[in-house]
Amino acid sequence: MDIIKVFCPATIANISCGFDILGLALNEVGDEMTVKKVAEPGIRITSIIGQDLPLEATKNVAGVAGLALLQDVDCDFGFDIAIDKRIKAGSGIGSSAASAAGAVWAINELLGRPLSVDQLVPYAMAGEKLASGVPHADNVAPVLFGGFTLVRSYDPLDVIRIHTPKELYATIIHPQIEVKTADSRRILKTKISLGDGVKQWGNVGGLIAGLYTEDYDLIGRSLVDHIVEPIRSMLIPGFEAIKKASMEVGALGCGISGSGPSVFAFSKGLETANSVKQAMEAVYDPLELPYETHVSGVNLDGVRAVGGVQ
Repeated sequence: MDIIKVFCPATIANISCGFDILGLALNEVGDEMTVKKVAEPGIRITSIIGQDLPLEATKNVAGVAGLALLQDVDCDFGFDIAIDKRIKAGSGIGSSAASAAGAVWAINELLGRPLSVDQLVPYAMAGEKLASGVPHADNVAPVLFGGFTLVRSYDPLDVIRIHTPKELYATIIHPQIEVKTADSRRILKTKISLGDGVKQWGNVGGLIAGLYTEDYDLIGRSLVDHIVEPIRSMLIPGFEAIKKASMEVGALGCGISGSGPSVFAFSKGLETANSVKQAMEAVYDPLELPYETHVSGVNLDGVRAVGGVQ
């Protein structure tokens, strides 16, 4: 196999109560990437469609992740990467993670799968470090594993795949403003109160329990962020109105996707998820601020080959 084309899903990270440890892959939103074996060693980004991002491998998250992988495998050839970038940078739905994780997954496939999915996570995290300054795994893990993932520990790295309820859907609204992950991390507090910690830990446990038991009411009760959302929500126009409107039409819960500005809501069933989409749009239309909306099930496969391989 000399060339592979892959779909790299967008993601929702944090999921309200799980800052830096929880994430999920989306089924309907993502990038496409074509990776090709070439004789010259190293990584080259040959083209990027859709966005103005660096082609230099050492300045591109896909290139950095791929180079990190090649340092640790026996390989006397290289790879050309062409990216169809459909997830906007700074959107809060895992643009950098899709590129970084997609690159290492595709390269691993072309190498004959010398590494497990677990072993690919740290290399994808190297790309995330370039994007945000911090090698977090809450986005790249669901891209690689699919479904919901929990980063139980960063040292040593321990990623756990979590059960996905069958009727769970996500609705996302992306205001067309950019919030860089690095900037949104700088405004966060580095210390929290014990009381806030206790409430947050309870919600993480409740969310995990709700996902496994498919208890949608418990999932909704657990989608509360006492630590990050009160700060980051100030960067998102109309956030409280979006949240209120979503809940009024039946959303289980609503929060900030990753570092924002995208806002997500969970619903039981596609019909409710589409009603939430309409409610979100009704909030934003009078603001005259451009936006995109998406309704998606959870992607259980993660990054995957599409269109055949050669």
